[in-house]
Amino acid sequence: MTRAAIVGAGMGAFGVRPESPKRLFAEAVAEALASVEKGMDARDVQEAWVGSTAFGGWQLGNTAAYLVEQAGLPGVPARRVENACASSGFALRDAAQAIRSGKVDVALVGGFEKMNDVSGLHKRYWLGVSGDTAWERMAGATFPGVYAMMAARHMHEFGTTREDLAAVAVKNHANGAKNPKAQFQKPITLEKALASPVVASPLTMLDCCSTTDGAAAVLLASERVARRYTDTPVWVEGSGAATDFLAVHDRPTLTTLEATRRAAREAYDEARVQPRDVQVAEVHDCFTIAEVLAVEDLGFAEKGQGGRYRGPVRVNTSGGLKAKGHPLGATGAGQAVEAFEQLQGHAGARQVQGAEVALTHNVGGSGATCVVHVYRRG
Repeated sequence: MTRAAIVGAGMGAFGVRPESPKRLFAEAVAEALASVEKGMDARDVQEAWVGSTAFGGWQLGNTAAYLVEQAGLPGVPARRVENACASSGFALRDAAQAIRSGKVDVALVGGFEKMNDVSGLHKRYWLGVSGDTAWERMAGATFPGVYAMMAARHMHEFGTTREDLAAVAVKNHANGAKNPKAQFQKPITLEKALASPVVASPLTMLDCCSTTDGAAAVLLASERVARRYTDTPVWVEGSGAATDFLAVHDRPTLTTLEATRRAAREAYDEARVQPRDVQVAEVHDCFTIAEVLAVEDLGFAEKGQGGRYRGPVRVNTSGGLKAKGHPLGATGAGQAVEAFEQLQGHAGARQVQGAEVALTHNVGGSGATCVVHVYRRG
């Protein structure tokens, strides 16, 4: 079975973007092509996978074909992948598996979302449909409310504090300040995080990620052709995925995301690594408590200690969803962009020196869907 490598990656700035989805997507693809060390012609791309939740009604009927055409890739077989906030993470998994099968040698993986051209009421509706509609959303539960329950339970069981949660936001905003593509590029203080308005107790505004417009893209190549494009491929060494009960009341615990644990085990086993081998991790911090749970469920910290985790794995060097932004369908691809840049040594002020192994962790909804990838510098 041939391996798959990322040979190019790109994304536009995340934030409030007035451009259409086609402009955002074309920008990301153009940057990905330009990043290929030895050059790549768009005509080399054989198939494409595009992640999107169709937020706000951006279901264009034939989204993938429309976007790849606008990105200068007419005729390329393309499909849209929808798996809530993990859409482009699963698109990456699907493309890597197609390459491993031997059917495809060069693939495009992208994602996009336009979230800021609908009202606040409609935003809450479109966010809510990624959770349990009948028992949660229709009863008034929002994602901040669901994650607030997780945070409150974690505090009760393990003594996690508001300061522990706020420290996650402070760290990620400090990282985002070094990322020219991040939605928020300004550090915050612990005092500011603690004093921000309550959204769903114990979570405040600065515990929550923002609504974001953006697109990201990565180019994958098989082991047969990867060296044509770069001398430093970033190999997708492991890929794991899992699901869990959609409604949190069906889960045995609020303080473990079992889909993360299962996906991580599969990815680690396939890559033949342990959590201690990872130097850089982009984890799905849609809320600060989500990062706390992630570092525990990925095996970087003991259960209950995630709120006090300080290394050695560098977590969310991009700023994470918290500061970089969370354009739902683009988030998984955006995480892969950061992993690629870190392992190629192109992350600028965010660079983790000597990084050889990276991980991305992309969650859908309140944890019902998860995909984890492990990467190694070639």
